[in-house]
Amino acid sequence: MLSNLVATLIDNCLFFEQHCQLCGQRPCRHGLCPDCRAALPQQAEHGCPVCAADAASHCVPCGRCLRRPPAYDVLYAAWRYDYPLDALIGACKYGRRQALQGLLAALMPALLKQRTSGPDIDLIVPVPLAAARLAERGFNLPDALARAVAVTIACRFDPALCVRKRNTSPQAALGRTQRLRNLRDAFSVKRRCDGLCIAIIDDVATTGATLDALAKALKKAGAKRVEAWVLSRANDHKI
Repeated sequence: MLSNLVATLIDNCLFFEQHCQLCGQRPCRHGLCPDCRAALPQQAEHGCPVCAADAASHCVPCGRCLRRPPAYDVLYAAWRYDYPLDALIGACKYGRRQALQGLLAALMPALLKQRTSGPDIDLIVPVPLAAARLAERGFNLPDALARAVAVTIACRFDPALCVRKRNTSPQAALGRTQRLRNLRDAFSVKRRCDGLCIAIIDDVATTGATLDALAKALKKAGAKRVEAWVLSRANDHKI
């Protein structure tokens, strides 16, 4: 359960007497009424056990992960990247609706149901934005998502450990190969992470290139294990 502090933050991040951000009619807490929350896109029953993309089996890694294993050890997603969740994420990030961070953060703990085993996480870090893009947008959604998860599992949270060294081109406009090239050496880690199990947090995983690049930097800094935890997973195997 979220702590009182985080619950208060979430409850007050939207206007007082808030109504559902999807149907707009029913008064509710956390920005979504029960009916609209129930309509959020669920993860598919079968997904790759490594990258969580759509796959024929949840027991055998997909062909892409077999050909080129990602630097992260496993990816967990709370939801599927589809309507209406994709619209909420887009409105928050690109529509400058910063108040929606609380609503989306309240949806993050659902991913913990996907993670039924594995070592304890020592540290949670958000995927960072470049300084120029952070100044332009005014906030970094993965920060809010990471804080919610960190409080939920009582884990250490460090938003400053990882740095995006340069303002890369927007990933949404690029294919997989271009994304990988775009993110080459894009991240740095401020200190050693020897022996740590780290969860990196992002809002959307499409090809996983961003998570792969950041995991690679963390393992180079000594991390023992890196898991990718995301709010939503797109079906990138169609790209």
